[in-house]
Amino acid sequence: MAKLHHLGFPRIGSKRQLKFALEKFWSGSLSQAELQQTASKLRLDNWSSQQALGFDFHTVGDFSLYDQVLDSSVLLGNLPKRALQSDNQLDNYFRVARGRSQKKSCCASVHAHNNKNDGETDAGEMTKWFNTNYHYIVPEFDQQTTFNLNSENLLAQIKELQGINNNVKPVIIGPVTYLWLGKEKDQSNKLALLPALLVTYQKLLHELRENGIEWVQIDEPILTLEIDKSWQDAISLTYKTLAQLDIKLLLTTYFGELKDNLNLACQLPVAGLHIDAINAKHEVAQVLALLGEDKVLSLGVINGCNIWKTDLNASLRWLTPIHEQLQDRLWLAPSSSLLHVPVDLNNEQTLDSEVKNWLAFAIQKLDELSLLGHALNTNIESVFEQLTENKLAIESRKNSARIHNPTVKKAVANITPHLGKRQQHFNLRKTRQKTHLNLPAFPTTTIGSFPQTNEIRATRKAKRLGEINAHQYQQEMQKSIKYCIEEQHNIGLDVLVHGEAERNDMVEYFGELLEGFVFTQFAWVQSYGSRCVKPPILFGDVSRPDAMTVAWAKYAQSLTDKKVKGMLTGPVTILNWSFVRDDQPLKTTCNQIALAIREEVLDLEKAGIDIIQIDEAALREKLPLHRSKWNEYLAWAIEAFRISANGVADKTQIHTHMCYSEFNDIIEAIASMDADVITIETSRSDMQLLEVFEAFNYPNAIGPGVYDIHSPNTPNVQQMVSLMHKAAQHIPSEHLWINPDCGLKTRQWHEVKPALINMVKAAKQLRAS
Repeated sequence: MAKLHHLGFPRIGSKRQLKFALEKFWSGSLSQAELQQTASKLRLDNWSSQQALGFDFHTVGDFSLYDQVLDSSVLLGNLPKRALQSDNQLDNYFRVARGRSQKKSCCASVHAHNNKNDGETDAGEMTKWFNTNYHYIVPEFDQQTTFNLNSENLLAQIKELQGINNNVKPVIIGPVTYLWLGKEKDQSNKLALLPALLVTYQKLLHELRENGIEWVQIDEPILTLEIDKSWQDAISLTYKTLAQLDIKLLLTTYFGELKDNLNLACQLPVAGLHIDAINAKHEVAQVLALLGEDKVLSLGVINGCNIWKTDLNASLRWLTPIHEQLQDRLWLAPSSSLLHVPVDLNNEQTLDSEVKNWLAFAIQKLDELSLLGHALNTNIESVFEQLTENKLAIESRKNSARIHNPTVKKAVANITPHLGKRQQHFNLRKTRQKTHLNLPAFPTTTIGSFPQTNEIRATRKAKRLGEINAHQYQQEMQKSIKYCIEEQHNIGLDVLVHGEAERNDMVEYFGELLEGFVFTQFAWVQSYGSRCVKPPILFGDVSRPDAMTVAWAKYAQSLTDKKVKGMLTGPVTILNWSFVRDDQPLKTTCNQIALAIREEVLDLEKAGIDIIQIDEAALREKLPLHRSKWNEYLAWAIEAFRISANGVADKTQIHTHMCYSEFNDIIEAIASMDADVITIETSRSDMQLLEVFEAFNYPNAIGPGVYDIHSPNTPNVQQMVSLMHKAAQHIPSEHLWINPDCGLKTRQWHEVKPALINMVKAAKQLRAS
């Protein structure tokens, strides 16, 4: 009998209950007990909904109030000392996550030397989780790092689940991946911490066994990366050490192929191995040959990162002989945690019915898994009706006339290298731009969005419900734009933005105005903490029927003599932050989007917008996990950006933005984007991301973020001046801009104004010196 389980489930709730509870807690209007009650109810709801599916194991430890990696740091007793300001563990937890816990803290007097107030501290660095749009809090290591098991929260959740089901499988991040994900804050070697860390893991696994746990899912996605021998040796040492314990370990990998780590993974002394059979299906035969006759093989056969239905009939044809060979040693699961997909398709009442029939969200993916299990363990006839419905849905999508547009395909076929080239080199362009734009040294700007107030959201909702007409909506949005321009004038910024009041999301907004997309009501996915996104569904060929941003930009520019940036999302980010079609190469789809954005760029230029920002926040996101495939991806991704950006005249200044993503190892590719100005996140990393410029002479201008917008804390002037001095050690000062590290949409005006006023003061201080 094949066994069924999953690697993790979305924790936000089908209506974002966790998001709203967190934000109420942080504002001080919800107690800690009430927050924990909400969390407990979400967990119980998730487990209860899975009870009827006949799963052999129920997963615990996948729920988090903010981030599973930060949870691991708590579990292992490895929070940075600056956050340990009280005996309240939850407050300390949120200080690492966002720089403070609740709005009012009892610990305001502690750590005054950090120039922080109200229990504030420096938030932990945040970056992308492998090749997804999920952000994790980076563990910190130094020469004083020790580990002390703190398993109370995990054990409490295990007891919760055991109250309704005894088949409990905890999930924990493996020790080697945990070290890999972290950063040394001094000259220490994080790999040297492994022996001490293993002692803590041994204690943890012993406690789990004492609490009735037979199987533990231990995630080591590091095995899907290219790692050197020292890290491979660390994997070997780790699992030889942990094998001495009386507990079964399911070593779990996901997001890609094992490649050079395949033999190592198969030979480890663990009870079972999970591999991603969506991205590494071709490796399954090799794993079967090497795994041995006593180990479990868990196959990730349902895509955990996209929303298209699984072809269940094709899956069964492939799985049947494997099941015959392995019998109860075959486990089936999604390819990865379902954290990366929305919760429940049944919530979507207005979604295009044809496209809806092609989709499966987290709950539906578990249904698909259950169907596969029934078909293998009983007989196909028992689920014949469901398999027939699935076959019809797969064929409907494949044959739909709505997917293909011959005009778009012809335009992509006619792309030439000329489309991606500016007229002159940057050194010549910057002279023309300096004369034309007349900006001061250290020009100040923002990344684009300003606070999305309750009034703005209410106006958008009223339009959506038909309570106001298009003209009334335009008037209300123009009021917001006017207010935003006036406030930027009062603050003293040099290059202004219109604030993006009309935009629900930086990708969804554009998707709604392009052909080839459909949209959902409740298909939210967690990006980090309480930040949720609702990716559009890119199902067909992409084109631009009409201008998307020109009217808003022209109106904003009419209100001021200062330059207003046109704000666009780049083709790679639209691609990577959508649920993208899987029936053609990503390169082809990206080029379709690039041509549409190029049309918008040229229309903005014609409308008199002299600075245009094309955000590529997600450039690195689809970067293959193996370096040997990087060049292929970067070649078409960078070319798509250049196609979108480079039709303009030399005097038009092109900006781009990248956030919360390690990019030092792709700096040459970023330079080849040839944006006149790039703005990047550096505030949480204390400008460490700029160390790459010691070895690489970045040719264009750069704005290193000096204001961490993901924290409610207000940076002071001296902090920002200090960060810019660090930047000037690596980059010529005449190439430096001053800006926040990301958009201000999620902040409130009372937080934004003092931070930007300090930013302008910092710029003036730098100019004076």
